[in-house]
Amino acid sequence: MESNDVKISRKKPIFPVTPALQKYLRTYQRDSKLPITYNDLLVFDEAYPIMDKYGKDSLWEGPIYPAERIEQLHNGLKVIYANLKASGNLRIVQHKYIERIEYCTFGNTHPFRIKIVNRLNDVYDYFYVKKADASRIYGLELEEILSPNQVNYLVDGETLIEEHVAGIPGDVFAKMYLHNPEYNPTRIAKEFVKFNERCLVMLLGDMRAYNFVVQITPDFDDIQFRIRAIDFDQQFYEGNIKVYLAQFFKENLPYVKMCMEQLSDKTFLQYQQEEKSSILHRVRSERHRLTDLRDVSNTEILTTPENIASLKKGMSEHFADLNYLNCNTMTDIVELNIKNIIRQVKL
Repeated sequence: MESNDVKISRKKPIFPVTPALQKYLRTYQRDSKLPITYNDLLVFDEAYPIMDKYGKDSLWEGPIYPAERIEQLHNGLKVIYANLKASGNLRIVQHKYIERIEYCTFGNTHPFRIKIVNRLNDVYDYFYVKKADASRIYGLELEEILSPNQVNYLVDGETLIEEHVAGIPGDVFAKMYLHNPEYNPTRIAKEFVKFNERCLVMLLGDMRAYNFVVQITPDFDDIQFRIRAIDFDQQFYEGNIKVYLAQFFKENLPYVKMCMEQLSDKTFLQYQQEEKSSILHRVRSERHRLTDLRDVSNTEILTTPENIASLKKGMSEHFADLNYLNCNTMTDIVELNIKNIIRQVKL
């Protein structure tokens, strides 16, 4: 594996949710009529900067809402949380209150982060209210279908609600936990190889360390790790193949070095093959949903013709496969990735 810096288009446009995508979301129970929209939360006059626990700017702001709107907003956000977590059962928010609404101008979807607290025991949770972006939604769906992770989100027109994904941010893990003597470095390296493979298959880009989290699960004889994406803004938009390989970002260099130190070429290929086999199993069990997703996304404009031309050339060279040159959309490229996995695993 190797690492170097890769440039990302920070001005990627927001792609609207089309009627065809909305129909797909309704079929798979991802749509919901929400009492509060993203635009409702945008109506504030002032905001104050939020500092992290080290006194540095967190890039999040605390919006200040008129006193007469706060109760309406908080009640609506509790209903949204009930829809997200319990299919609208309001009993789960009976003893909860909204402690904080935070706003971030960094990134494409300018999210709001909502902190909801149980007043009986002070246990809290987060969820996000974002501007709905079709390419991001396709990324969430592919994550649900092709990865080992479950994704929980809802869409209402131009509003996207996402569940908080718990875990240690990848950059924090690399700095503070990566070389913990209690952790098996080979297990971490193995997970990074698998994560890298999934990103390329799904064309999930910009997986810098701060765009994924590391989840730690103690097992009876060792500690298990999983690397999980938390940002889907760069789902099959860029034309540079390196954007879809986490190994090429300088922020991920500590993980790449660990892979090089811990894994031989033989074990590296073995872990790649394991992940391909897992993806194949998921494709078989979710083939109808995957077909529906393909049919919808293939009709939409989700990137530029130049990016498609550049990426299919890069994929063709990377895999030494001229079939990529016949792809007309990013969806075609993902589909060919999956077909190649089916062929390879069957060999």
